Amino acid sequence: MSGDYRVKRAYDAVSEADGKRVLVDRLWPRGVSREEAELDLWAKDATPSNDLRKWLHANRDEYAEFVARYDVELEGATQKAALAEVRRLHDAHTVTLITAAKDVDHSHVPVLIKHLEEGA
Repeated sequence: MSGDYRVKRAYDAVSEADGKRVLVDRLWPRGVSREEAELDLWAKDATPSNDLRKWLHANRDEYAEFVARYDVELEGATQKAALAEVRRLHDAHTVTLITAAKDVDHSHVPVLIKHLEEGA
């Protein structure tokens, strides 16, 4: 299957159109039960490390630096394996990436999508 990855906040209603739902946050979304989330995969190893996640929260105005650091993290073997798992789902299904991020455009999600689409 080709096409874009979809993105939804963890607090949005589940829909059949979501296809396979993949949580792309290191921490479980506050106030959402596992049953409510209806996830097919939690791609924790494809998310920013705890140190990098905390760094972004403390340095919101340095997003370009965050992107550069996260790009490096995504080159690790464990991270590449997690990306490959998400890509395999996408080969046969619509995939919706689920996040609790309030500002998705300035989160790790756009970087993650770039790496997923590159297929490296």
